[in-house]
Amino acid sequence: MGVFSERLIAGLEERRREGLLRSRPTLDSAQGPMVRIGGREYLNFCSNDYLGLANHPRVVERLRAAAVEFGVGSGASHLVCGHSAPHRALEERLAEFTGREAALLFSSGYMANTGVLTTLLQGGDHVFEDRLNHASLLDGGLYSGARFARFPHNDTAALREKLARVDGAKLVVVDGVFSMDGDSAPLADLARLCAEQDAWLMVDDAHGFGVRGPGGAGSLLSEDLGESEVPVLMATLGKALGTGGAFVAGSALLVESLVQRSRNYIYTTAMPPAVAAATLESLALLEEESWRRDHLANLVARFRAGAQALELPLLQAEGPIQPLLVGEADSAVQLAENLLDAGLLIGAIRPPTVPRGTSRLRITLSAAHEESQVDRLLDTVARCWRDR
Repeated sequence: MGVFSERLIAGLEERRREGLLRSRPTLDSAQGPMVRIGGREYLNFCSNDYLGLANHPRVVERLRAAAVEFGVGSGASHLVCGHSAPHRALEERLAEFTGREAALLFSSGYMANTGVLTTLLQGGDHVFEDRLNHASLLDGGLYSGARFARFPHNDTAALREKLARVDGAKLVVVDGVFSMDGDSAPLADLARLCAEQDAWLMVDDAHGFGVRGPGGAGSLLSEDLGESEVPVLMATLGKALGTGGAFVAGSALLVESLVQRSRNYIYTTAMPPAVAAATLESLALLEEESWRRDHLANLVARFRAGAQALELPLLQAEGPIQPLLVGEADSAVQLAENLLDAGLLIGAIRPPTVPRGTSRLRITLSAAHEESQVDRLLDTVARCWRDR
């Protein structure tokens, strides 16, 4: 078969033995609190569509109208001829919304994070990352060629010691809201520490943008932190805003440098202009319909109170990401399968996404859910937890 085929087969078999083999459920419906898979309806508690905007009629119509006007594909990279009026309008609106000089669109959060880190950093620099950072942040730090170090989760004292031991260019990188634990970084403390140690701070707010802060503007503004305290902000558009892609916001100097030097930006086709237009509509809804964030917060509180009463082992998380700690990978998979049989779609998260021994169900709530659906979630999870 050849060395590569043998290696691939062995790798898949190892994953299968360890209970880590992944599969892709194929949805036959639009994203929403109820989805259809294989002809059956499931109550969906594993989507990042936190505000229920992915299938909002106004967002869908804006996408359709923009596709009629601008076509489906962008046709080229931004620097060739793929940068359309909706892209420019969205970048300007995102900069205004986040209180920054400029913003730059990327096709995905992974591309944005690795693009920023490999542009900012060079050999001899130092990058410090929270141990629970998203894989794209970790990979970007490793790809950059800088001296890479991780610090214990949310441990500012340990980070202070590491920063104090080195000289030269220093960049601290954290998630605003951690994607698998659902807790938040101590951003105000980190910003003060970075100021003391002459370091820059970069925050990936993929899971806070649209949900946290005044008007949903994100984790930084919820802590009253601006561009001077946090020079680099990244957030995605495919979660709370319900569309796709990502952006980096900061100074005009930062953004222009990314335009000129980020290979992830220069050498990729721009996102479809219709997606940018649809995102503008999502931002408008974010401002007009604050009830979505209020309703989501009430659902989170209802779920946590119910889980506590049922003695379910939730991690400490305040937002829509509510991890239920199971332990071993095979146990998490079996619990997810039992819930699927009961009509609930919830993802089992296993290594290498989380450390060994901490496999969990990643339960996510949406403003599109109803209280009765959260009550059904609690009843079903409690029953399957007892019977596991």
